[in-house]
Amino acid sequence: MPKMKTHKGAAKRFKTTGTGKVKRYKAFKSHILTKKTSKRKRGLRQAGLIATNGEQKRIKRLLLAS
Repeated sequence: MPKMKTHKGAAKRFKTTGTGKVKRYKAFKSHILTKKTSKRKRGLRQAGLIATNGEQKRIKRLLLAS
């Protein structure tokens, strides 16, 4: 059986924390920023966590080889 490969798209978007949770960065921060408030843009800078356990499990499987 061949080696499991890391899903490169997922590897660029997600990181695992020390406790094993999956960290993600927020969307809507790349362009059309003039109409967004400063408060909203500041909030988008903060990284979030993947909320559901099912999603975390799927993403960890994609990151498995890393």
